[in-house]
Amino acid sequence: MPQITSRSRRYSQLLVGGFISWIVLTRLPSLFLGPFSYVDIANTATECNTDARADRNSEDDGWSEQKTSLLEREKKAKGQHTYRPDGLLEVNPKGPHPIFELMDRAEKEWNDKLRKASTSLDEAIVEYRRRYRRNPPKGFDKWWEYVQKHNVQLPDEYDQIYHDMEPFWGLKPSYLLELQAERESKLDTYTIGKNADGKLDILKTSSQRGSYAQLISIATKVLDVLRDVEDELPSFRATFTPHDVPNLMTDYVVKSKLLEAARTDSHIGKAQIPSVHRLGWLSACDPESPARQIDFNLDGPSPPKPKKSFIYDHLLTMNPCLHPDLFWVHGQFLSHDTGPNTCPTMIPEFSSCSTSLHHNIRFPTPYGWVEDILPRSDDPDFADKTDERLLWRGTNTGIHHSPRTRWQSSHRNTLVRTVNEVNGTLDFLVSPNLGYEDQPVDNPKTARRARLNPAMMDAAFVREPSQCDEPTCSQMKQIYEYKDMQSMKDAGNYKYVLDMDGNGWSGRFKRLMTSNSLVFKTTIYPEWFVDRVAPWVHYIPVQVDLSDLYDSLIFFRGDSNGEGAHEELARQIALQGREWSKKYWRREDIIAYSYRLFLEYARIMSLDREAMTYQGEGEIHFDRWKKDEDIMQDPPLH
Repeated sequence: MPQITSRSRRYSQLLVGGFISWIVLTRLPSLFLGPFSYVDIANTATECNTDARADRNSEDDGWSEQKTSLLEREKKAKGQHTYRPDGLLEVNPKGPHPIFELMDRAEKEWNDKLRKASTSLDEAIVEYRRRYRRNPPKGFDKWWEYVQKHNVQLPDEYDQIYHDMEPFWGLKPSYLLELQAERESKLDTYTIGKNADGKLDILKTSSQRGSYAQLISIATKVLDVLRDVEDELPSFRATFTPHDVPNLMTDYVVKSKLLEAARTDSHIGKAQIPSVHRLGWLSACDPESPARQIDFNLDGPSPPKPKKSFIYDHLLTMNPCLHPDLFWVHGQFLSHDTGPNTCPTMIPEFSSCSTSLHHNIRFPTPYGWVEDILPRSDDPDFADKTDERLLWRGTNTGIHHSPRTRWQSSHRNTLVRTVNEVNGTLDFLVSPNLGYEDQPVDNPKTARRARLNPAMMDAAFVREPSQCDEPTCSQMKQIYEYKDMQSMKDAGNYKYVLDMDGNGWSGRFKRLMTSNSLVFKTTIYPEWFVDRVAPWVHYIPVQVDLSDLYDSLIFFRGDSNGEGAHEELARQIALQGREWSKKYWRREDIIAYSYRLFLEYARIMSLDREAMTYQGEGEIHFDRWKKDEDIMQDPPLH
């Protein structure tokens, strides 16, 4: 993908205005007020307190706090938005609309990632060592040949594999093999790997009555992904769950212990595994995390959030330990109330998706994959699409609907109810007209739902109520209007589309990204491509509670009257999203990820991990990066 050019012309007014404001606020006061201006006081304090610091610790600490407070107030006065450590940007009403900043920031990070990508085997080996503090797995050179032959982009961006695999480095290989063998007999699993002839095969299934054919069908599709590299893969046995949700809950203390062992190149056996905690979902969270500080009562209100915020780091916002409100709004969590028991250890099992609270190993499932939308006439150019509402259609999956569950709070139910509500009002940020991008975004504006929703939203359940018991099924028919499914041609006429989780990850994201529509996405499941895609460059990230949905949509399509629309930016991201899908989510990209995944898996499962490590030499060139600051950190355990 060519690098994305910045929108410097559009922001020339903003930059000039900002420079003039800086002169007025910081330089002029120093000319007239002398040493008592704020800026000079701060600089003088830094210089003068250096020698006296040892004798005046208490006074200096107090001044440091005061200085920090003054700096924060200055930032707010200048209209700077706050980037929180949990992945959210908190809106400052005195700043310009934050989406301009989010797009520019994302473009820069994406271009930097493209620029730093390895272009040779030597560079790839050095980068692997820099990130993961060990040598690549055996067969890495052959994997690199595949990557080069098939023009796989971003050959360094496989951190998700590292995060999935790293805890298992802390377990003794013999214990891992024991755990894997036990898992093969678990009901509703299938095991693939190399047979006695060295060919990929379904090695074992364990199914409920009537589900054998489905297991075989799913396993066959997984094997089809690996067929092209069958001869290059080492021997392995890998057990999969066929379900579309993860099922292995992680205990924070156990994972921490394993990561520490991995970091020190040591191994833990069964006898050394710490005792697990029985705290439900919270067992997977750091004791100091936000989730462990709240009153976890699903019958009460969810934890408070900023009045207005946007996602700048989508991965962080998928973590309920950092965002405990997710326990109140997503069916994955609501289905189990305060949460299931954790596994006594970490078990090597693959699944189609996982969350930050589970340790299932992600596999890039081919489900829902399309090469293109055909015929192309069903997907007009963004500018030629005529429906400016946000489209979503789907079944009411995500949770089982019964009097015993909190189904009305689940994510899909919340969406359909929210965007079809005509009573009451909602607050949204006003989108600036072209040429006024530097104006403060100001406080939200209030509008009647009856005016906004019919003009801007088109979301509905299809067919009939499903995953429900009576009398809830009948109740759902009264609450929701169930519509017919749309044809691809009809759906292709919408400029804006929403992608949302179902029972598990969404299988339609690939198709939506391949279209010329602008995709809005909300999810709690980090997928295999999370390191290889850029929110605000290729799609629009949306919080699960939909608190930023209207703000983002209005920015691009304008309000109910079309005021403040930025359709040229919407079209830009839509086209970049389609280009990304065609260039970064090809069949060859899925194979490259799976190939590397099983090289890593075969190594951690080997009794002789050193023998399964690549022994080739890579030239050491660290001048492209800082040696210490950019080393891969262990997965956040918040």
